[in-house]
Amino acid sequence: MNSSRHDPQSNPLRAETVLVTAGRDTKAQKGFVNPPVVHGSTVLYPTAEDLHAHRGEFRYGRHGTPTTKALQEALMALEGPQCAGVGLVPSGLSAITTALLSVLKAGDHLLVGDNIYRPSRNFCDGLLARYGVETTYFDPLIGTGVAEFFKPNTAAVLVEAPGSQTFEMADIPAIAEVAHARGALVIDDNTWATPLYRRALEQGVDISMQAATKYIGGHSDIMFGTISANEKTWPLILETIRQLGVCAGPDDVFLSLRGLRTLSVRLAQHQRSGLEMARWLAARPEVVRVLHPAMESDPGHAIWRRDFTGASGLFSIVLKPAPQKAVDAMLDAVKLFGMGYSWGGFESLVIPFDCDGYRTATNWAPGGPSLRLHIGLENVEDLKADLERGFAAFNAA
Repeated sequence: MNSSRHDPQSNPLRAETVLVTAGRDTKAQKGFVNPPVVHGSTVLYPTAEDLHAHRGEFRYGRHGTPTTKALQEALMALEGPQCAGVGLVPSGLSAITTALLSVLKAGDHLLVGDNIYRPSRNFCDGLLARYGVETTYFDPLIGTGVAEFFKPNTAAVLVEAPGSQTFEMADIPAIAEVAHARGALVIDDNTWATPLYRRALEQGVDISMQAATKYIGGHSDIMFGTISANEKTWPLILETIRQLGVCAGPDDVFLSLRGLRTLSVRLAQHQRSGLEMARWLAARPEVVRVLHPAMESDPGHAIWRRDFTGASGLFSIVLKPAPQKAVDAMLDAVKLFGMGYSWGGFESLVIPFDCDGYRTATNWAPGGPSLRLHIGLENVEDLKADLERGFAAFNAA
């Protein structure tokens, strides 16, 4: 498809079609379906006049190539009309830190949901604190109650819905309304749902980041991050990326673009398998609670139904009280569930976690050991059998 032939105003495409077609121009690509992977730094100018005027679509490899342009166009189409630009960075954490550095300065105050990704918290308490930015953490379930934490110098609010460990579902539109009324920006980590299942910029978010390492890449073979911004904040993001010298490697850009083409079918399967496994686990005697906002029993289910069009394969469970050796026995017994600190790939993963030691605005006391699971693309009956082995070892210990 030559993407320039389609008029999105007269005939808007659905998300699945956008994923396949956006960022593609087969005429410019000499007929090839995929854009070429451009490995390049130096861009040559034909004349001195062109050089002095910086005339040309591309100026230097760090600022972009035809490959990065293709991915940016595809992501902008997925994010929706509120998206004015997408920055490409080397990791999900880099997306978060670059976004924060774009909108904060010494003397500013930042509000952060207490369920935020822990490395984000480390950045706020470490580098931002050293550079004179104060951070206050708040209960992510507080909604409009976040107003009481605002100060005259509050510049931004950082949220994550749901949190990628404990899965509290913050009311992002309500928080955004309060923040904007006070002149503050809203920054959102949208890795769990991706823009396919939640267009954060349409819900009052000013800057939406993703660890494209996860579902966009989809194959556990890249480190990558994206920063999507509205018209107000995109110039800030773009300038910070250029001043920091942040750029993503061409092969990771290409693999992200390739992963994007199959995002809809992969994420749909992660959702189906994840919900089936979550419901199966909810019936297990070893499980006290399943933390999954797409489950009808979850406290955040109403917000999920309102704001999301789907769910991913990541959720957590709380086990009945047991010693650590029983949890370790379970982890050592499973074979299909790997132990690793990531998610979003084709493989299933499980890790134990306890966030009681670093949450400060809320208490984490779930009533037993906690495990985070990512349900991959394996057959769910095989995954159930694998966890059966794990539970047998857990009970024996």
